[in-house]
Amino acid sequence: MTRFALARILQSYAVLIMIFLLMIALTALSDSFLTGQNLLNILNQNAPLAIMASAMTLVIIAGGFDLSVGAIFAMGAVSSAWIALNFDPYVGLAMAPLIGLVLGTVNGLVITILKVHSFLATIATSLIFKGIAVVMSNGRLIPVRMTEFTWLGRDRLGGVFIATWVMVIFAVALSFVLTRTGLGRQILAVGGNQEAAILSGIRANRVRIITFAIAGFAAGLAAAIATSRVSMGQAAAGTGLELDAIAAVILGGTSIYGGVGAIWRSVAGVLLLALITNGFNILNADPFYRDLTTGLIILAAIGVSASGRRS
Repeated sequence: MTRFALARILQSYAVLIMIFLLMIALTALSDSFLTGQNLLNILNQNAPLAIMASAMTLVIIAGGFDLSVGAIFAMGAVSSAWIALNFDPYVGLAMAPLIGLVLGTVNGLVITILKVHSFLATIATSLIFKGIAVVMSNGRLIPVRMTEFTWLGRDRLGGVFIATWVMVIFAVALSFVLTRTGLGRQILAVGGNQEAAILSGIRANRVRIITFAIAGFAAGLAAAIATSRVSMGQAAAGTGLELDAIAAVILGGTSIYGGVGAIWRSVAGVLLLALITNGFNILNADPFYRDLTTGLIILAAIGVSASGRRS
């Protein structure tokens, strides 16, 4: 087996191997880990992040980075709570992903029209979006204690949280788009070699705008779920989620250089991060070691991604 083939295998399945080994270790160390309730809670608590990581995968595959999804999440949280409180709770939940879609599209337009690197552009827009969220909420919490609003984050269907079902459906839909549609092939082509993609007739700017629009929609959807769960909107919501989403995508083996990746692996990356956090909580271990462990695993994943590119 060549070094290139080995690197490809590690990129594709390393996250599954790590999840398997971690589950064995946590099962041996704690009787409370491998229970149905604990596993369902892990899926429910991390459904918003998994939704955001699924969409972030498309952005990174296309050669971009989106550091504004945390701020879009905050906008979605504040907007959904405010609309629910002043108009209608169902409309509030529905508007969060639509607002996210608009803000994500703005990101894509700024990047493509102004020809600004996505890293810098989304840092700037994140400050703008976060500022708007603070102004909308007046820096205060917006409580919404209505069952018409909390059902999305708290209710179950078939014993499984509705949020988990939404996450699964969203991830499957994006996976279908990436692997079975012309848009998916164009995203892979733009990330693999943008100049060659343009020469072959692909409208690279349009493709990139679409990936950022989807990322914004996902952030808004995640915000609707999280805000519904806690029955409260706040401008501080979503802080750091953009970094968690990127970390999960990298852990899943998506190349930071673009052109390679899979939705299911990013979801697996979210689950790996969730298992690490859950395991340390169950074992009452020092949070410092949790962060150290997570950082080392992410660094290893970046190393695998880089080695795959050099091979």
